[in-house]
Amino acid sequence: MRHRLLKLLSDGHYHSGEALGATLGVSRMAVCKQARSLREQGLPLEVVRGKGYRLPGSLELLDAEAILAGLGPATRTRLTRLDTFLDIDSTNTWLRQQALDGAPSGSVCLAEMQRAGRGRCNRPWVSPFAANLYFSVLWRSDTGAAGLGGLSLVIGVALLRSLRACGIDAAGLKWPNDVLVDGAKLAGILIDVVGESSGPCSVIVGVGMNVSMPDAAATDIDQPWTDLCRLTGREHFSRNQLAAGMLDCSFSAIAEFEQSGLEPFLDEWRRHDVIDGREVSLRLPSEHIQGRACGVDSGGALLVQTDTGRRRFVSGEVNLRVAP
Repeated sequence: MRHRLLKLLSDGHYHSGEALGATLGVSRMAVCKQARSLREQGLPLEVVRGKGYRLPGSLELLDAEAILAGLGPATRTRLTRLDTFLDIDSTNTWLRQQALDGAPSGSVCLAEMQRAGRGRCNRPWVSPFAANLYFSVLWRSDTGAAGLGGLSLVIGVALLRSLRACGIDAAGLKWPNDVLVDGAKLAGILIDVVGESSGPCSVIVGVGMNVSMPDAAATDIDQPWTDLCRLTGREHFSRNQLAAGMLDCSFSAIAEFEQSGLEPFLDEWRRHDVIDGREVSLRLPSEHIQGRACGVDSGGALLVQTDTGRRRFVSGEVNLRVAP
């Protein structure tokens, strides 16, 4: 019922509780209860005595049919299942369980809000309702986890390609999984793998892209951030169109990676590497390292020049910070 209620309110006009209840087939009090729940989730739902309920501006909810209609032919062939949710704990967590239950390769999950969105090292990912994009893709691989080195770099390149299609050319990549603009985080990537190191495995590729982050929600973010609306000065982006474009680029990149590995993506990734040559600090479970970033090697590992020589780091539990 919340989904139907939101669709009725998405036109930006006032609707009385009685009218909404009549359309939904519920009481006015049931409408009031659902509206209260939506406001508790952070929606800017206005309630005015004598007028009713209104969402300021127009709200575009995720729509599976609209996303499918925006996909290119190759992606429509590769995509096997598309689920959208009003709220979920985490798209990666949900799709991981679906993988264990036998979901096919090419399954996709999107959500309006994540209650427990997460990034690398289990850091929280702020996921307010209907403001940004949160999606995950399931890909089943026969190469095993050991053959997936650099996949987060491949997805980073795919996101840059989709952003260029939106007229955003200034984005760069921070190893291993961040998309930045002028040092502010625009998007993040999370790769989860279930299966054997040298046999069949399930790969869940999660993406969070800031589209129109509410300032109130961003108080919990502990690093500089930006979103598409701030970057472009636009008041609105069609998240369904964005989702279709990002899925197109992501599916294409995964297919190329499966066929040819990381090598075809390295030059493009290196051109957009925002930390190459900069002083960095890395926190590992057992040590703290400082040095100068020297790009990535052919396997997607970060190279760092330290006082004791050049060292190589795979993503794992590495926490990377760039010196001001």
